[in-house]
Amino acid sequence: MEATATVHDQVRTYYGETLTTSADLKTSACCSEESVPDHHKPILSLLPDEVLRTFYGCGSPLPPALDGCTVLDLGCGTGRDAFVAAALAGPAGRVIGVDMTEAQIEVAQRHEAAVAESLGFSAPTTSFRLGTIEDLAAAGIEDASVDVVISNCVLNLAPDKEAVFREITRVLKPGGELYFSDVFADRRLSAEVQGDPVLVGECLGGAMYGEDFRRLMARLGWADVRTVSQRPIVVEDAALADKLGNASFTSRTIRAFKLPDLIEDRCEDYGQVAIYRGGLVGQRHAFRLDDHHLFEKDRPMLVCGNSAAMVQATRYGAYFEVIGDRSTHFGLFDCEPAPESVEADRGTGCC
Repeated sequence: MEATATVHDQVRTYYGETLTTSADLKTSACCSEESVPDHHKPILSLLPDEVLRTFYGCGSPLPPALDGCTVLDLGCGTGRDAFVAAALAGPAGRVIGVDMTEAQIEVAQRHEAAVAESLGFSAPTTSFRLGTIEDLAAAGIEDASVDVVISNCVLNLAPDKEAVFREITRVLKPGGELYFSDVFADRRLSAEVQGDPVLVGECLGGAMYGEDFRRLMARLGWADVRTVSQRPIVVEDAALADKLGNASFTSRTIRAFKLPDLIEDRCEDYGQVAIYRGGLVGQRHAFRLDDHHLFEKDRPMLVCGNSAAMVQATRYGAYFEVIGDRSTHFGLFDCEPAPESVEADRGTGCC
C-alpha cells in the first residue's frame, strides 16, 4: 500500500504541478502525434482551450457506435476524450470520468456546463469524479453498469494494474467493450526504471510488458485481446534513453469484449462469415476490428468464432450480418493478417 501511495503521489505531482501544458513533456509517449479523426474535429473545436492545452494522451481510444452508451473514461484528465465521447453518445448517453489529480478534475468540472451547452444538450451528460482507477467502487461505479471503458495512456501509471483490470471487468456490462491506448514495453523493466518519477510521469516507467499483460488478462477471463494499431515510441532525451537501456516501447490501441461464454483462448473455425453492412460514422467504407481484420462494406469475410462473436454479440451487431453458427467445428482457424484493398475512414484513428 505504501508503494502504491508513493506512485500515486508522484503522478499527482507530475501532472498537477510539474507539467503545465503538454509541451512540457520530455517524450512523445504521453502525447499523441496522430491525426484527429475527421468527425471529431468539429467537436474538438467546441472545447475550451484550457481543456485541450493540459490534456495528455498517446492515442485516440474512442470506438464507434457510442450513441446512447454509458462510457467510463479512466484517467480522464481535463476531460477532452470524455467530452468527445459525450458528443458521440448524444443526449441519451452518459460519460463518467475518473481521475486522481485534483487540478485536472477541477478543469473538467469547471467547463462541463459550458461544453454541454455548446453540444446543444439541455444539461451535462458528463460526471467527473476524483478517485483512483484501482478502486472504482469508491467513485460510485456499480457492477455491470458501463457499456464502454476507455482510457488514454493512463493505465501504465497505475501501480496495481491487476486491480485496475479487475475493476474494469467488474463494471463492464456483458457484451461491453474495453478500448484503450497505452504504452507497452518489449521486456520487464528494472526496479530502478519503474521507480524513476520522471520515467513514470512520462508513461515509460510503468509501461506494461506485452506478455505479462496478456497473461494478466487471461487470468481475469479475457481470453482474446486484440491490438487495433501500434506505433514505436522514440525517446530522444539522451539522459532518459540512457536510463532505459535497451528497452523499446510502443504505443498500442487495444480492444477487448466482455464475452466470457463466447470467446475462446484460440481462434477456432466454425465456417462463419461476417459481412459489414456499413452505417458506422467515420467508417463508412470499412470497419477495422483489429490490426488484421478490416471488414470492407458488403464484402463477406471468413472469420473465427471469436471474431464472429465480437461483431455479432455486441453493440456492433446492428451493423453486421453473420452467416453460420457454432454447430460444426472445423479445427483451428488460421488467423493471418487480411489483405487491405481499402483504407477505413478515420473513425477509430489509432496512433
